[in-house]
Amino acid sequence: MMTYISMVRFGIVGFGLHAEKRLMPGFAQARNCTVSAISRRDPEKALRSAEKHGVPAAFGSTDELCSSDQVDAVFVTSPDALHLPDVLQAIECRKPVLCEKPMAMNGDEARHMVKAAREAGVLLGVAQVFRFEKSTRRFRERIAAGDIGRPLQARAEFCYAGLKHTRGWINDPGLACGGPIADIGVHCIDVLRFVLQDEVMTVHTSAIEDEASQPFEAAAILTLGFEGGTLGSVSVSTRSEYRTVLEVIGDEGTLTAYDALNVERPLTIEFRRGTERGVLEQEEVSNLDAYSLQVDAFAAAVEGDTEFEVPGEEGLINQLILDAAYFSMRTGSTEVVPVE
Repeated sequence: MMTYISMVRFGIVGFGLHAEKRLMPGFAQARNCTVSAISRRDPEKALRSAEKHGVPAAFGSTDELCSSDQVDAVFVTSPDALHLPDVLQAIECRKPVLCEKPMAMNGDEARHMVKAAREAGVLLGVAQVFRFEKSTRRFRERIAAGDIGRPLQARAEFCYAGLKHTRGWINDPGLACGGPIADIGVHCIDVLRFVLQDEVMTVHTSAIEDEASQPFEAAAILTLGFEGGTLGSVSVSTRSEYRTVLEVIGDEGTLTAYDALNVERPLTIEFRRGTERGVLEQEEVSNLDAYSLQVDAFAAAVEGDTEFEVPGEEGLINQLILDAAYFSMRTGSTEVVPVE
């Protein structure tokens, strides 16, 4: 059993709705880390948020937070367009930094972050939280064990009603990397890469937009060609009610989970073997601790106990797939994902 010497103190940059709803409850359950500081562009709002959550320090800038001796590690949760400067500021201050997805606005920015962290010897991770779900890990384990045989098709769906979402910046092309492809599609892409333990070689995108979404897409379907031969499908929308599905079909069986990418309620993984009808196995799992597992894992890496399993290089790969997906959306062509 791993023994933790001390509590790793996180500073959260860009404290907003995501931090309120997801991160603070996750930190409350964490075993070896805590939140010691937050920053917001409005110092008064930062102070009010800190008082509300019992956080010792509040700052009005990333620089102040990263320079604070009350902060051991930085969690960047600002809008996408601010990830690059915020991450580089943490690296300059020699603070390990965990960055929210999507990692950047494009592959060049993500590549810049990875290079800067590597040259400075600073730990850089990407918050692909669904890798820490029990449901996702069970898919990975069962596929690796050969329970479904050779994976032939894999699909991930993620939809939510985004027109009146309180994260207003996600519809701002000056702040957001893209529409649902970038916001939630990156989760689907990463989950498929993770459970299949395989890499995306090609991507083809079909998308629709509406008056409210422009210049972003409102819904899209991505077809992914994996190196191992699996055909992947990612469906995303910000015009539907909440829905997530994860399914992998093999030549000997199928794994399916509805509500697969959720952290709020238990879900059931269904396993069917071959062509037989009916559900052969059902396994109920809960992902309630995914956010606490994520920050505890990063804290353990900060303390040198283990490596963080979603390093910046993984975020860069996802970003290059996003770049290819958006290029395909514009051109209608199937794009090859560059290999780093």
